[in-house]
Formats: sequence, structure tokens, C-alpha cells
Amino acid sequence: MIQWVYERTASADVDDVFVATDDDRIAACVRDFGGRYVMTSADHSTGTDRLAEAVCDLDAHWILNVQGDEPLVSPAVINRLIAEMRGQDEAEMGTVAVPLCRNDEAFLDPNRVKVVVDPAGNAMYFSRSPIPHDRDGDGGVTPLGHWGIYMYTKSLLQRFVTWPPSRLEVCEKLEQLRAMENGVKIRVLVSDTLVIGVDVPEDIARVESQMAAGAT
Repeated sequence: MIQWVYERTASADVDDVFVATDDDRIAACVRDFGGRYVMTSADHSTGTDRLAEAVCDLDAHWILNVQGDEPLVSPAVINRLIAEMRGQDEAEMGTVAVPLCRNDEAFLDPNRVKVVVDPAGNAMYFSRSPIPHDRDGDGGVTPLGHWGIYMYTKSLLQRFVTWPPSRLEVCEKLEQLRAMENGVKIRVLVSDTLVIGVDVPEDIARVESQMAAGAT
């Protein structure tokens, strides 16, 4: 799975790809398929903290974070996110979401994070709960499922690691809420590309089925 994510990310319009890990087994896997990796501390509480260490000596303005459990990551979506973030100067952080149906299992699944955005396309809140709640059932707002792809400025990452875990981050176990509680604006790119992350072991069979069907 790590190799699949690595190679698909490398095929996007990015300068370099590294796997950030604290596990020698993952490092060996990456080394075996000819990839590049950075060893980090095992003490990080979130992937964002790990990423900040991994890029601390990197001369770059923008940093892209693709989680290793996203084997269906789309190079085209990565390119759209890069273009979106480089084309604006209001948000230091961006991510991706996809539309969900309210009767979809994913909308109710706490392993699938949901996001609500404002009219300008910026995140208002992320939650494991099914938000927004359609009280009157008129279907006026399409729910959005969050996709684990992020883009940040290096400056934001350096500030992020100085902030303690926030109350909502601890409550929801969602690190992006730490950024929001510290006033960071997060731009949300909405894509209709299929997304199935591997959150639990049962997801592996679903991903393999989509790959066999050509959703790659």
C-alpha cells in the first residue's frame, strides 16, 4: 500500500516525495522499491507533527501531505489542490472533500470524517459525526466527506508544532481542529473522485475491489 501511494503521488506535479516514518519495517519497504524516506521520532501524537519534523531542513514554501493509507489517491486531484493553493494567498492550509449521500454508510461511519464549508469554500468544522444535520429533511446542503490530503505552508507547520493539542482535537481525535482553533483558515477543494481510505482492516478488501474494477 505504501508503494502504491508513493508512486501515485510521485506521478503528480510535485518536486520530491518522501515517506516519513518511525518504523524500520516501513523504511525497509520503501528502500526495497527504490523510494526515499525520512526517519522521525516515535513520539509524535499526529501525522502533522511528524511531517513538521520530516521537512524541518527542506527549502520549500508549500508542503503536501498524503497519508499512507490512501491507496486510491488521485494524481489529478493532487494537481488540482496544488493549483488551488498556489493560486490564492488567503489560506495557509488546504485539503480535499468529496460529496456524500445522507443515506450512505460512510455518512454515519465515525471513521469517515465529515467537513462543513462556508460559501467561500473554507472549512467551518470537521467532525466524525454526520454533519450537517438536516433537521427538516429538505436536502438543502450536500454532506462532504473529508479526504486525507493536506497542503500547508512550511511556516504554518513550524507554528503548528508549537501549539498544544486543542480541546476539539482531543475530543474528535482530528488534528486539523488544532489548526482551526488557532485561527488557521483551511481551504477545501471539492472533488467528485472516488475515495476509499484504509481506516480499518475491512477497508482493504473494498479498496482491492475498486482497483480490480479499474477505479485507479
